[in-house]
Amino acid sequence: MMHGISPEESALREAPSILTIDLSALAENWRTLSRKCGRSECAAVVKASAYGLGIERVAPALWNAGAETFFVAHLSEGVRLREILPQAVIYVLNGLLPGTAPTFARSQLRPALGSTPEIAEWSDFCAAEKVDLPAAIHLDTGMHRLGLSVDETLRLADTRRLLAFTPSLMMSHLACADEKGNPATERQLAVFTDLVRRFPDVPASLANSAGTMTGQDYHFDLVRPGIALYGGAPIGGGAALNPVVKLQARVIQVLTAERGEGVGYGGAEHTRRETRIATLSLGYADGVFRSVGSSDARPGAAAIIAGRRCPLIGRVSMDLMSVDVTELPEGAVERGDLATLIGDGITLDAFAAVAGTISYEILTSLGHRHLRRYLGG
Repeated sequence: MMHGISPEESALREAPSILTIDLSALAENWRTLSRKCGRSECAAVVKASAYGLGIERVAPALWNAGAETFFVAHLSEGVRLREILPQAVIYVLNGLLPGTAPTFARSQLRPALGSTPEIAEWSDFCAAEKVDLPAAIHLDTGMHRLGLSVDETLRLADTRRLLAFTPSLMMSHLACADEKGNPATERQLAVFTDLVRRFPDVPASLANSAGTMTGQDYHFDLVRPGIALYGGAPIGGGAALNPVVKLQARVIQVLTAERGEGVGYGGAEHTRRETRIATLSLGYADGVFRSVGSSDARPGAAAIIAGRRCPLIGRVSMDLMSVDVTELPEGAVERGDLATLIGDGITLDAFAAVAGTISYEILTSLGHRHLRRYLGG
């Protein structure tokens, strides 16, 4: 500690941008979803390093909240998670690549087998090693991305006694559950229900975040929430649970531009009056998309500065963006102050909508230059 300032205080003071992750809110979101799904087990999806928020901190917070089953996308993510959570059940959604069964076995990971070659390779490995290792069977109920077709699933039901392993989960994935009332969701439910009744002794899982919120018919034995845990709205136009992230950036400079001046690259937006501009230390290299910038033709995102919502002005560049602070009282914003891009009333989904994308992409794109500050957990 130097001059009475702790290392943490010094790091905050020096940080050009701060990403605050509320692990207590994350844990409470999991508990809310777990209560909602009643007797069904509530798992947690932590792929892409917990949607970009840091699997080393997020996964233990979810485990301590009560989650026991986790889903990742890649084998490498599973290996990493096993080091963090030695006792967890871990499924790898992207399945079994050729020759990787020994690594799955070593790390006690469960592949989601979505094709007959994958099932055959896993069965052959189990037979050769004389072990019965658990794995999920992934069914395609209408998304046409991963999974056994209906015909392949029916054949598996007839021949599963020949397998050298016992399936631990029958699963599928909903394609349109985030669109309320989309008839494709009910069609997928009907197909999945018909298929899994042919495997009565194997637990079943269909619901993602949106499916979990849609209703008990979708819960089966296990639900797999992802975005709802991290504060995103699982159903378009619907409400989110507790916000988990807050993104802030430092004001580097406050300047004044005369009426009619262009701001930023290309002069995409011109001032309509004498304008006070706060320049923030944040840009697309930090995962803030250029599409949240503004121009003479369209408004962009906003930032909360001194408790007030202030519009971005001009394009977002690699390391900087500009905010119109003319409406703030003189002296209300100074060099070194913090501006909030996500949080303080600006929801993750609202920010994503301005960018023309979804909350998933915003979270997983946030870069590593932010100081990451974890609260609770």
